[in-house]
Amino acid sequence: MTEAAANTEKPWPSAGAGWFLVIMLTIAYIFSFVDRYILGLLVEPIKAEFELTDIEIGWLLSAFTIIYGFVGIFMGWLIDRGRRVWIVSIGIALWSAATVATGLAKNFVQLFIARMSVGVGEATLSPATFSMIGDAFPPEKRGKPIAFYSSALPVGAGIASLLSAGIIAWAASGGSQSLPFFGELSPWRFTLIVVGLPGIILALGFLFMKEPVRRPVPVSQDTVTGSGFGDALRYLWKNFALYAGVILVVCAMTAMAYSQGLLPSTFERTWGWSAQKYALINGIALLIIGPINMMIFGALSDRQSAKGIIDAPLKILYIGFFIMIPSGVIPYFMPSAELAYAVLCINTVGIGIVSAIGVTALLAITPSQIRGQIVALYYLGISWFGSLGPIVTGYLSNLVFGEENLRYAVAMVPIIFAILPLALMPMTRRLYREQLARLGVAKS
Repeated sequence: MTEAAANTEKPWPSAGAGWFLVIMLTIAYIFSFVDRYILGLLVEPIKAEFELTDIEIGWLLSAFTIIYGFVGIFMGWLIDRGRRVWIVSIGIALWSAATVATGLAKNFVQLFIARMSVGVGEATLSPATFSMIGDAFPPEKRGKPIAFYSSALPVGAGIASLLSAGIIAWAASGGSQSLPFFGELSPWRFTLIVVGLPGIILALGFLFMKEPVRRPVPVSQDTVTGSGFGDALRYLWKNFALYAGVILVVCAMTAMAYSQGLLPSTFERTWGWSAQKYALINGIALLIIGPINMMIFGALSDRQSAKGIIDAPLKILYIGFFIMIPSGVIPYFMPSAELAYAVLCINTVGIGIVSAIGVTALLAITPSQIRGQIVALYYLGISWFGSLGPIVTGYLSNLVFGEENLRYAVAMVPIIFAILPLALMPMTRRLYREQLARLGVAKS
């Protein structure tokens, strides 16, 4: 019996061991998303200090995603071979140090490089996480742990919003602060440094964690003959239409979600909400709506899959899409900020569903031997498309609608990025069911 076959037949890790791993990875994801999201809430003071345009802000908000997906390809190759918890540890330390460096930047170029470095570090986390979840939970039980991990997205965004609300209020009162080794700091710089430093401590904990044994799928089942990057690319190319159809749904979500980094400025310019007011309300809403929403639909995916509905993750992904797109356009035509934000709460539900279920749908059609690399390529696609969101918004605002009409630029993004995945949906569902049947997933 080969080592791969022996690993395949080993019992799955205990529920306790699997969930401890998921909880630790989720904590890391919360840290990562706070570091990622908080910059968008500090746009106005950064823009004022460096005298930036909306186009430059769009590029700055996209610096993270431009490098995130590209580096993720190498990380996927490394994750399919190396000790994954150690890779995560190094990544946490790197993105935390880069967040501190963002707070120390002296010009736009340094800001841009620091944010790209955050992307390099964070590129390790999700490919490693989903690779380990795939080895720690059987297919019909992956929905809940993936949704639990994905719930860190709104939790991290909520925490970042509440932190920013406090910092903005402190700045308005004329506050300033100094830190040992850093000296006197303006509020936005102080925020980034304080947010980045704790991650370095968290990184140490992952050096001592145990990861699950890899569980390769038998070669005869999926025609994957190895775990190299060439094997991953051949498998992806053979199933390109299927993967494109699934991933483009998530690309529409990331383009819209990343463009929403400009929402504090949108609410301020359109309805007169202060950045502090937006951050406070947004933080509370995200913490209430996000995690519950993701866990409900993650559990629903598991339940439907257990009943023999083999394409349940894809169906739920589409539900999220059809909630997310209209609710991402309508708010910016509302007569008041309160009505606009109420519709955005519905949008948060749709974004949460797509975020929680996208990887579940992907893992179901991806063999374990190449899972890390396929997930890395998935993040490359959704990150690069996501980076287009704020860039397109910045150009539309500056060159088409005018910066005082930023809301119309934000409203255009969901429309632009929804067209292609919507057209591909019938083909995607047919190919998805056929692929699951070939992999022996069908129960009826």
